[in-house]
Amino acid sequence: AGGIDQAIVEGRRMTYGELFTAWRAESAALVSAGRRADPSARVPWYGPSMSATSMLTARLMETWAHGYDICDALGVTPVATDRLRHVAHIGVNARPFAYAANKMTMPDVPVRVELRGPSGETWTWGPEADNVVRGDALGFCLGATQRRHVSDCGLETTGDAAHEWMSIVQAFAGPPGEGRQPGQFG
Repeated sequence: AGGIDQAIVEGRRMTYGELFTAWRAESAALVSAGRRADPSARVPWYGPSMSATSMLTARLMETWAHGYDICDALGVTPVATDRLRHVAHIGVNARPFAYAANKMTMPDVPVRVELRGPSGETWTWGPEADNVVRGDALGFCLGATQRRHVSDCGLETTGDAAHEWMSIVQAFAGPPGEGRQPGQFG
């Protein structure tokens, strides 16, 4: 096994304390490398390569999503902050990937996204359009990272293209997987 599989094998051999120390060290190394990186430099990843800025945003999204998994397991509700904008941004920009991952053709129709951030500010992506996704940023992020079924996220979709996209939304690389069933938390 190599790559991520090898990291899982090694992580399972560690005590909790050793794993926590390793995570902290890897996190510090990623922050250091991110500060030194050319933001436009291409970085290889599981799918197509991405800019260093996009790669770091994706790591933030994955850390947030898996952190939410941990909170769910512990029965803790994390505090949402406007940093969710990064997760929402990658979720919106991953629309073409969601279609490709599901072997579907993305309609040539713009979808506007209007989200209410935790501070109450409205965040928007896309032009004025007939197809719109509206709602709470936390709900969108939970749906886009498949931490919740999109029907449990309180999102309002207007138009066929918006509805179709939300049925397959994913902000992460890799195959679409089964996702959550409605009402399935944690």
